[in-house]
Formats: sequence, structure tokens, C-alpha cells
Amino acid sequence: MSHGSVILCMGTRPEIIKMAPVHRALRSVDLPTLVLHTGQHDEMAWPLYEFFGMRPDHALSLERKSDSLAHLTALLTEQSHRVLAETRPAAVLVQGDTTSAMVGSLASFYLKIPVGHVEAGLRTFSNYDPFPEEKNRQLIGRLARWHFPPTSIASDNLRREGVAPEWIHQTGNTIVDATHWGLAYLRTLPGSGACILPPELSTLPDAVGRKRIVLVTAHRRENWGAGIESIARGVRQLLESQPDLVVVWPVHSNPRVKDSVQRAFHGLICHDGSQLVLAEPLNYPALLWVMSRAWLILSDSGGIQEESVSAGVPILVLRDTTERPELISAGAGKLVGTNADNLCREVVALLHDQPAYDRMSRAKNPFGDGHAAQRIAIILWRALASTHRAQTLEPQSSEPVV
Repeated sequence: MSHGSVILCMGTRPEIIKMAPVHRALRSVDLPTLVLHTGQHDEMAWPLYEFFGMRPDHALSLERKSDSLAHLTALLTEQSHRVLAETRPAAVLVQGDTTSAMVGSLASFYLKIPVGHVEAGLRTFSNYDPFPEEKNRQLIGRLARWHFPPTSIASDNLRREGVAPEWIHQTGNTIVDATHWGLAYLRTLPGSGACILPPELSTLPDAVGRKRIVLVTAHRRENWGAGIESIARGVRQLLESQPDLVVVWPVHSNPRVKDSVQRAFHGLICHDGSQLVLAEPLNYPALLWVMSRAWLILSDSGGIQEESVSAGVPILVLRDTTERPELISAGAGKLVGTNADNLCREVVALLHDQPAYDRMSRAKNPFGDGHAAQRIAIILWRALASTHRAQTLEPQSSEPVV
């Protein structure tokens, strides 16, 4: 049975990581796939594509003149629409809650191309937290045909919003598939992957087992400025008071983030034995290596909330809300916000409460079993096979595209 192609629309680092298992699974069921790279995280994207063996077939060129969302949305809409109009795929897959995912869904809708939403149904029910992601995913929920929520909570959110039950397919989260695959790959490398660390982390393998490694990431738009500066102050307090810590902070390349972090650590004198490493953004295998050997993760990232529990590492979430409440309910993470003093208190509490730490590190993964992508591929194969059979029996509509 032949099918039309499926275009996977992605452009940010988390999208690429979470779509890679889907790309592999679609090919395993002989569905033709094309990759549309939307271009936001361009420098970080291409090494990821190479790592996952997933070279884009189309790549947008975003000549951004500002960091406004309106400007980005306009560029993405026009260019995505052009690619989709030229290729006319049987379906488009988008992932998560990025602007590229929302625009990919909208451009597909304009061309009457059905959309599948990977990681559907996540909600905080707070319009501006996270911003603009909360509204992005709600908009995609109105445009998509196939919804692939990772958990029962996400499925329930979609049903409450009126999505027809037959279009909701709970699959688990593809980040679990990607994390399992990536960690298995690292184990095949010399030193279990230590060879892939950048020079600024070359001493980190020697610290494993002797020090407590804390991985920090912070980049969310709603934390720009005061939020990230407060997070950095909290980390600074830890380094000035705790001799057992090595903090690894891959600093996001956005100048608003980088400047805030550098200001907060100006003149830092670490406690004797503690250490701060401000690194360039890490490629995916290097980040996985650090994550899997971390004692604790501090992050405002959505994807890292899922990766942390997949790697068995407790996480303190640097936000006031999360669209992944399953992490908190499972006991694998805790919402702590961005207040410096509170952040410091929460880390010190875990340093002195081994039973509490052990409960977090042993929590059951609420995001799935590592087979989400295969479930998505089978659902799409069946759906597109059914569509193909119907099209061979029914006359094609001559209705023009508006």
C-alpha cells in the first residue's frame, strides 16, 4: 500500500530530539517522510540532525530583524506555507508548543492538510505561563486531527476541550524513547561517552563520585531578566556555602540570558572545593552525559523535566507552574520558582535528607515506556492507508484551496 509523504515540521532543539524517534519509527513502517527544518536553533540543530541520522529535506532561512514573536511568526508562516504548498504531503506532524509547531499547524490548515500533534494536551491553564507556549499548544489543539498526548492527564485535558475521543491516542512521550536511545549510544563509546565532552568540561569525569554535580539550565522567556538573575544568585549562594558542589551551567546563547548570568556571577569566589563551569550550550550527547551523572538538576526547561526522570535524576523546576504535573505527582521533581533564597534552601534540604533524595531519584517515570514513537507510526500508517483506499474509490474534489 503506497501512501503520500508525511512532513515532520521542527526547528528548535527540543523538537528535533523528540521528533527523531518518530522519524525512525515512520520509516520502519515504510511511510515516506520529509523533514522541514524551520530554522530557529540553527547552530544547535545541524549537529542534532547528524546525531540522529535525520537530514532535513527543506530548511527555512529566517532573516530575523528582531526577537519579537510577531516577526518570527510572520516569517515562519509565509515560508512554511510555501514549502507545504509545493510538497503537498498527506499529513504534517508538529511537536509540542513552539511557535514553529503552531505555525506549521496553521499553514497546514490553510492548505487543508491534516495535522498530527506529538505531545498534545499539556496545559498549565495560565495564559502567560509559559509564554507563548500555553496558547501555542491550545491553538494547535484546535487545528490538529490526530492528538498524541503522553499521559492520561493530557488526554483528559483534550477531552474537556471538546476534542473527539476517536482522535485522541495516548502514546507516552517520545522524549523517553530519545533518552533511552541516547544513553544506550553513550555506553558504546570510550569512557561511556566522556570522549564527547567539550574542553571546558574535560575535568568533569574526575569529579564524578567525588563531588555532587548540579546541572543548571534556564532560558524561558518569562524568566528573562529578573528571573534568571535570581536563579543565578541562588546558585551563587550554594557555591559560596557548599564545598561539595560542582555546578555545570550551559548558558543559552540568547544575549538577554547570557548577560544576566554573567552579571550575577561577577566577582564570585567559590567555597573551597566547589566549582562553577559556565559552558557554551552543549550538544545533545554531551548534555545527556552530564545529566546522567548529575546529582541534581535545576531547570526551567519543559523537556529536561521529562529527561531527568528518564535518567533517574531529581529535578527542581525553576518555575511557578508546570504543564507536566505528572512529574510532581510522581515525586520525581518539585516546583521551586526562581527566588534565590528558596532555591538555595531546597537544594540544601536535599543535601541533608538522603531518604527524600532517594525517593525522588527512584520515582517511576510517568511519561511512558520508550515505545511512544512506534505507537504514533502505527496509528498514522493505518490512518493514511484508510485515506488512500477511500481516495481510490471516491472522485477527487475540485474545490480550490482558499
